[in-house]
Amino acid sequence: MPELDTPQSLPEADLNALEARLRDATTLIADLKARDELKTQFLSNISHDLRTPLTAIITHAEILRDGMLGPVTDRQLDSLHGIINGGRQLLGMVSEILTYARGAANQMALDCVPVRVDDLLRLARELNEPLCARKGVTFQVDMSDDVPIVEADREKLTHVLSNLIGNAIAFTPPGGRVWVHAQPWTTDSHREVRFEVGDTGIGIAPENHKLIFMEFAQVDSSPSRRHHGTGLGLTIARRFVELHGGRLWVESELGSGSRFYFTVPAERTG
Repeated sequence: MPELDTPQSLPEADLNALEARLRDATTLIADLKARDELKTQFLSNISHDLRTPLTAIITHAEILRDGMLGPVTDRQLDSLHGIINGGRQLLGMVSEILTYARGAANQMALDCVPVRVDDLLRLARELNEPLCARKGVTFQVDMSDDVPIVEADREKLTHVLSNLIGNAIAFTPPGGRVWVHAQPWTTDSHREVRFEVGDTGIGIAPENHKLIFMEFAQVDSSPSRRHHGTGLGLTIARRFVELHGGRLWVESELGSGSRFYFTVPAERTG
């Protein structure tokens, strides 16, 4: 068997060429890293800059809606509701971009405290039942009796639940069902709580299960798509769950609804 060339056995010209290619590759990697950092900083800056005028637009529209500057007609009220709803949707998208930028810059940190799961589910019910009722979707929330308290960042955990429930409602047609369930879960001697957010909506083809968790990715990216967003919601949700030491995954087939699961460690007892 012929011996492979080593750096010591290569001709000097070939060795110099390899060293030059290595330097070029190192320079390219450094340049790409710098560009990525600039992109992250741009996203953070533009998100901050957009939040202020958007908040002002929503606030002034609400002042008009509430009649604080005089009476408005029904047609004007309809337009104001459109401005407010559209503004809030945009503000939510800007907030997602800002959250993503902070995560990309490693600026995310957890503020973990003992959290009662029933409190989280009660809040989820209060926030989402009215929306489901307007859309004609049944919303169910239940929890096993023996679910322990979790050690978590309440705000980030609420964000994960809100994102998954919001997606479930958006992709479930009238007459469908959305549910949230929590139960104790044990893996490798670790006590956790497993959350399930399911729906009877359009479902996700198995080949797209990885895609939906990728940054900025959407299953339907066409200009005519019915559901719009940044493509960051599930990326952020998975990041929040992983920061807690849990994991988030999906089980779904096209036309058969979706079930998203995620785990959160139980409160330490010793």
